Amino acid sequence: MNSHSPHDDSDYIGSATVIMASTEVEVQVELRGFFQPIDGRFCWYGRVGQSDILDEFLQGRRRSVVVRTSAGEAAGTIGDRDFWGRYRIQGRGRPPYSTPSSLDEVEATPS
Repeated sequence: MNSHSPHDDSDYIGSATVIMASTEVEVQVELRGFFQPIDGRFCWYGRVGQSDILDEFLQGRRRSVVVRTSAGEAAGTIGDRDFWGRYRIQGRGRPPYSTPSSLDEVEATPS
């Protein structure tokens, strides 16, 4: 029996820092991305775990932020809080996590 979890499709699950103005918030994120052939850019998106600090700062509004992981950082937009208190985050261009840089790396990745 092959059980498939929705988390199996994620590119990065782990800790991150969300930076808003001069505020840095340590959070847990789940991110994934895809190459958009129409405009030739990489799009990444995901969810940021529940955070009282984010709730207070965002107050239901969307904000531009920087997301930093141990692999890098990227600009994105955060907003759209779900029923469980998680926030949707999205960005375009290089993501804040490592991605394969060649087809050899993609083929060597176990599935």
